[in-house]
Amino acid sequence: MALIDAFTQNLTARQVTHLLRRASFGATPAQVKEFTGKKSDFVVQKLLATQPIPSDPTDENQKTSHDLVWGGTGTNDTERNAFDGTRRGRLKLWWVGLMISQPVSLLEKTTLFWQNHFVSTSTEVSDVRFLYRQNQLLRKYAFGNFKEFVIEITKDPSMLIYLDGASNVVGKPNENYARELMELFTIGRGNYTEDDVKAAARVLTGWRSLNYRNITSTYIGSEFRSAQHDVADKVFSDLYQKKTIKSTTGTATGENELKELIDMILAQPETARFIVRKFYRWFVQADISEQIEKDFIEPLAAIFRKNYDIKITLQTLFNSQHFYDETLWGSQIKSPADLVIGTLRNFNYQLPDPVKDRTKYDAATNYFNARLKEQQMDIIDQPNVFGWRPYYDTDFYEIWINSTTLALRGSWTDYLVKGATATALDINTLGLPLVTSDPRDPYKMVKELTDSLLSFSLTDDQVKYLVEQPLMAGSPYYEWVTIWDEYTNAPTNATKKNNAKTRLDRLVNFILRLAEFQMG
Repeated sequence: MALIDAFTQNLTARQVTHLLRRASFGATPAQVKEFTGKKSDFVVQKLLATQPIPSDPTDENQKTSHDLVWGGTGTNDTERNAFDGTRRGRLKLWWVGLMISQPVSLLEKTTLFWQNHFVSTSTEVSDVRFLYRQNQLLRKYAFGNFKEFVIEITKDPSMLIYLDGASNVVGKPNENYARELMELFTIGRGNYTEDDVKAAARVLTGWRSLNYRNITSTYIGSEFRSAQHDVADKVFSDLYQKKTIKSTTGTATGENELKELIDMILAQPETARFIVRKFYRWFVQADISEQIEKDFIEPLAAIFRKNYDIKITLQTLFNSQHFYDETLWGSQIKSPADLVIGTLRNFNYQLPDPVKDRTKYDAATNYFNARLKEQQMDIIDQPNVFGWRPYYDTDFYEIWINSTTLALRGSWTDYLVKGATATALDINTLGLPLVTSDPRDPYKMVKELTDSLLSFSLTDDQVKYLVEQPLMAGSPYYEWVTIWDEYTNAPTNATKKNNAKTRLDRLVNFILRLAEFQMG
């Protein structure tokens, strides 16, 4: 049976959890229940369905800023920089909120994939209007046509600023974008020469962003200026079959040469392989063995290469026999987004409404975004053009966890269990036994809770330890029946309620600090 063949069995709860964990940062209990027993293709179709365009990011007064002049109402550069810095921060919080509140969809995790692929950062592109426009572009093409996507990202105003495309002119070419286009965005190292980079840079001369940090115009965009374009022939190496790109006359030459350049790169078989490997490392696991390369990457790349259709490629990946291989469960270290956002979704956290309860919404999204940043996943602010290191330097995938971040991960889950009024965070540990088949049986309850939260099934000895120590703190296990019955028979009795809650809090704290919980 080929690894890429469709998985046709009805999904178990563990398989649904695995799928939604990889596709959308994690599953809510209701989603696991809804899709258990369904076919993979049914769930994946839901994940890939078109989503409504989200509401624009706003400030505390429900006012948008991406449609204002740069710097808003600031009267000098200091005020304008501060205004835009605040708005760029709000853009991050808006996106984190979308990740937490998303329906059953691949969109947010795939948009984050593309933002880490086509990196532009808010530190370097200090105009929120440009960053928001790029986020809209990433969403538009998240499941679209990769060829069209690359063409549009090349002309994107943020990208023209971030990789210096706006300073690439005839006679003084800037090679930054041309190099990253080949090395990081399409075909990968070893598949171009330095002369190919130079030729590609000449193809791309003349593109300009419009109204970056402009205090008088709300319009932003990009344009091609033929007077700044190199019209001489661009000749590529044997790696591209000695392709020559010639200029045409008029303003259309910029578009024509750009399309010809992208066609040339995407015609090379290695381009599809390069992108499919990145899909695999993001959605499946970091390690790609010789067998996986031959039996999964290569046939999936062949599908991608036909029309460069992202949606069909992801659909094939998530529906494959290989994706549901149990050896892949827990084979990824959770990224900070998977840990923070995924854990919130595990416990069905409801983000405060940004209109009805703006203070708590801001406090919550700011807090969660800060946790991502301190755990080394600063949204829209990767450390460099390569993106977050675990995804490109796969020999160092484990660096998501080090002595510093491990402590921070534990502090995050401790905070989650403790709860906080300011962020409307209350996972209600007293309600957790009720979702198990027998809340009065401590072994069965702990077994079912860990099965829902962990990628791995714990051994009987591990379950026994969780019952005897975190839950019962050394007391006989059979006393749990009395503790639970006393609480459920008198739920408003503070003493009986606290007795049950203290034990459940301690249990959940312990589970969320297990090494197994760091794996997804």
